[in-house]
Amino acid sequence: MVYGLKVGISFSIVLMKSPLLQFGQRVKRFRTAQRISQEDLAELADLHRNYVSQIECGRRNLSLLNILKLARALKVPASKLIEHIK
Repeated sequence: MVYGLKVGISFSIVLMKSPLLQFGQRVKRFRTAQRISQEDLAELADLHRNYVSQIECGRRNLSLLNILKLARALKVPASKLIEHIK
């Protein structure tokens, strides 16, 4: 039973990684286009710099509130951060 649970959790994480990585790449693309450092974006969005780094690497599953914070800091609609993510 425990073995099945571990496999299930690992499988779920693998499936979730692709959209998270896609989202992180979009955040990074908008950030670098505006020549903003991760530290500056974190400050503008009221998030920790390490958290922003983990987002861009696809290691964080964000809440809606944090997506909105990033969108506001980047001055883009939140929909631009998530469009075309599958």
